[in-house]
Amino acid sequence: MAGPLIQLEDVEKRYGEHLALAGVSLSVTAGEFTALVGGSGSGKTTLLKTINRLVRPDAGRILVQGGDVSAVEPHLLRRQIGYVFQEIGLFPHMSVGENIAITPKLLGWDRPRIEARVATLLELVDLPAEVAQRLPAALSGGQRQRVGVARALAAEPAIMLMDEPFGALDPLTRDALGSDYRALHERLGLTTVMVTHDMAEAVLLADRIVVLRAGRILADGRPADLLANTQDPDVRALLEAPKRQAERLRARLSEGPA
Repeated sequence: MAGPLIQLEDVEKRYGEHLALAGVSLSVTAGEFTALVGGSGSGKTTLLKTINRLVRPDAGRILVQGGDVSAVEPHLLRRQIGYVFQEIGLFPHMSVGENIAITPKLLGWDRPRIEARVATLLELVDLPAEVAQRLPAALSGGQRQRVGVARALAAEPAIMLMDEPFGALDPLTRDALGSDYRALHERLGLTTVMVTHDMAEAVLLADRIVVLRAGRILADGRPADLLANTQDPDVRALLEAPKRQAERLRARLSEGPA
């Protein structure tokens, strides 16, 4: 398909007097992994949610795969776009397999196709096949988040939206799951837009970083290019945060015994 896979044109959103998005324009090409970063209240989650109509903008236009999302019923649009968020939202009374199968069932897939898809996805997210029969409460936090990724991929979407997907996990699990998702992104040819507060995570996983502040895009580009070219002290401080953390960690670990 020619043109960007996702396109926002002069998108504005207000919550009362608060301007959450101030005429944002953004294009995301097929296969790209884009991270949205910025402080609390910068507009990044609002921007993400306009793409699948969880948030309806007050002005502007959003196109997905060339079509205006306002012309599509929200539930039909969301069946075409994977969505992963920090709280996961698995149905506790349903098995893992049933959770993963929700969207394929709504789309009318037959049982053999659904069962094959569930098995394939559990393998893709590195979970054993027997997990399909368990309830979410029987899994660790990292396993539940893997199920959340599998469920988002169930209907074979081209686009994945991720809102702080690994934020509630311990550091080791978060690092492993982030790396595994990036590998899935490449393997499946996905287009991913991810919100994160963790600048190191954005640098390690994303091809492109979009920095927001007060509902506006402050900087946009590849991590190394942004660091080399930005004149904004806030953007530079944000981009240099992982390096500063690594230097402090190295210094602490090199300290001799007391």
